[in-house]
Amino acid sequence: MGKENQTWVSEFLLLGLSSDLGTQVSLFVLFLAMYLLTVLGNLLIILLIVLDSRLHTPMYFFLSILSFVDICYTNSTVPQMLIHFLSAWKSISFHRCVMQLYISLAMGSTEFFLLGAMAYDRYVAVCYPLHYKVIMHGWLCLGLASACLTAGLTNSLMQTVMIFQLPFCHKVINHFACEILAVLRLSCVDISLNKVMVAISGFLVIMLPCILVLFSYAHIVAAILRIRSSQGRRKAFGTCASHLTVVSMCFGTAIFTYMRPVGRSSAGQEKMVALFYAVVTPMLNPLIYSLRNNDVIGALKRVLEKLKEKTR
Repeated sequence: MGKENQTWVSEFLLLGLSSDLGTQVSLFVLFLAMYLLTVLGNLLIILLIVLDSRLHTPMYFFLSILSFVDICYTNSTVPQMLIHFLSAWKSISFHRCVMQLYISLAMGSTEFFLLGAMAYDRYVAVCYPLHYKVIMHGWLCLGLASACLTAGLTNSLMQTVMIFQLPFCHKVINHFACEILAVLRLSCVDISLNKVMVAISGFLVIMLPCILVLFSYAHIVAAILRIRSSQGRRKAFGTCASHLTVVSMCFGTAIFTYMRPVGRSSAGQEKMVALFYAVVTPMLNPLIYSLRNNDVIGALKRVLEKLKEKTR
């Protein structure tokens, strides 16, 4: 294909999840419900943390940032996917594809760094409870959150620029969104350097926070085991259970997707895992943090009681 044809790629075609009309309608209903639950659940978490002063702690500050990131991540891919379920022509413009990949990759990267920061917060809370408020002061929390966002945006910018500088010989993306590995396959030149960059990025964004999480929880477990009373051990572990559940889901799916060689997994496997990470995980995060957290449940009850009093 000539260079001039490679340069003037104005849009891409997305194959999506299925070509069967009945299946697409069913998927539309399913993912619309999941999308609404994701957005409303995460907005509720943010609202409760803002309204209830008892939740104005480092742990819930990071949780509110995580919910915001999940909303942004979901909105970068799911609305378009829902529209395409009911569309015969599943196209996306070149510039929208660039923006979609950048935002989704930035928010995904930021989430991993945030989970690492939240693990450090739990480490300080369990291992140094008497110095917790001194160590995890407001400026440190704000600095950690800003660093996570900056690192995520920077990583996404580097990856996006490198990928979309490549010449594309194809315009059909075998995915439901402009995902990094799917777009990379469209190139008609050697992508060895890009594969190396994806591997390096995967290590920095996924494995480094994962190592921090493992280090933090190794010390947390050791500290919990030193607690003599069983009630004290349950209380200490309860403060970490929700975060540990979310960490397991996020890091597990991401490592399976992005830490494997580009050619080792099928497009179908990548779509399913990416779908789980893009739709299911953001939906489950507020459920996990609310159903397994007495503080959040208590805050919800207090807010509802205040609303009832105002309506009387």
